[in-house]
Amino acid sequence: MQHRNSKTMLQRLLLIALLVVFAITPLVAQTQAELDEAAEKVGVLFKQQKFTEALPYAEKLVKAYPDDADLQFIYGFCLLGKSKNTADKEEARQLVVKARQAFVRAKQLGSKENILDALIASIPEDGVVGGKFSKNEEAENAMNEAEAFFSQGKMDEALAAYQKAFKLDPKIYEAALFSGDVYTQKGDYENAEVWYKTAIIIDPNRETAYRYSATPLMKQKKIEQARDRYIEAYIVEPYSRFAISGLTQWGQATGTRLGHPRIDVPEITIGPDGKSKSTINVNPLADDGSMAWAMYVATREIWRKEKFAKTFPNEKAYRHSLPEEAEALREVIRMVQSQKARIKKLDPQLETLIKLDQDGVLEAYILMAMPDKGIAQDHAEYLAKNRDKLRQYVLKYVIGAGN
Repeated sequence: MQHRNSKTMLQRLLLIALLVVFAITPLVAQTQAELDEAAEKVGVLFKQQKFTEALPYAEKLVKAYPDDADLQFIYGFCLLGKSKNTADKEEARQLVVKARQAFVRAKQLGSKENILDALIASIPEDGVVGGKFSKNEEAENAMNEAEAFFSQGKMDEALAAYQKAFKLDPKIYEAALFSGDVYTQKGDYENAEVWYKTAIIIDPNRETAYRYSATPLMKQKKIEQARDRYIEAYIVEPYSRFAISGLTQWGQATGTRLGHPRIDVPEITIGPDGKSKSTINVNPLADDGSMAWAMYVATREIWRKEKFAKTFPNEKAYRHSLPEEAEALREVIRMVQSQKARIKKLDPQLETLIKLDQDGVLEAYILMAMPDKGIAQDHAEYLAKNRDKLRQYVLKYVIGAGN
């Protein structure tokens, strides 16, 4: 359950409590005193991470104020916490479904929480979530027990259960991750860092521990170290909304503008007849090098017809791939360079493209800024061999550009 590091949650909760007390006219079904008490209880229990205990009070407030986006967001977390303490699988599933509905409602009402989209995407509509933590039955039971303790705000008991599970199965990523999470809640950042690093060692290609570990670093004003953790989360799982939200939060907290360079490549579609169609929006009389985009289209066509099958002999059907996109873009660069004498003022996007290639991060740009379903399949292999280039790209172009 991805709930532990929403930085604005408690601040928003206090605001909600004030709104309930001073600004909102209650419905007839509830007295003002009852709603005031519910708001106060939710605030205290949320601060203590006692999601299960907070649920009845959050439910009372949501019934009174169904159009409050922040309340819906909080209610969703309470429902998820309750699901962790529900032995009946069907009842737990229904609670998860209701939690997702609350998050969706929060979004519809205009919630600006960074992790909201990621939460919605991570919860199946049918409420059937996740698999087992471990094949070791005793370790699995300890993890489930720990999760129940955590949602009740019983941090010491949760920590003991997480670490019991870890001893029984040292490969449980979540046992190390959530141990770090408990230490963060307790304000023991030194031990939190130890356990987050343990989780990273268990699976260095999973984003969660990098992202979670950035929170205590931010609290300690270790801004650059937190930035590096958020970057690592992003490069290992660039298509995760959680990873993206983490880096976005860092940007907002530090006043840093984030964004990929803009390069508008020609649009290519495959029609029902199997033939490709492309659109190149350039002026044939332009002297800015933009006609070189014709090479992009031609190269992609060669890949679709013959080169993909030769390059990926074990794949049955054609897909748009990282090598294809990189070669097509480099053919554009080659054409620009061959016609340099005729170009009066090079198109800024072509300048950016050439710079990306010169810096050795063209593939990183493709994977991070312009992936489709086919290209995304090449991320894992590229990450294994070129982690430094992905990191370099994010530092220089996503964070560094324009700041």
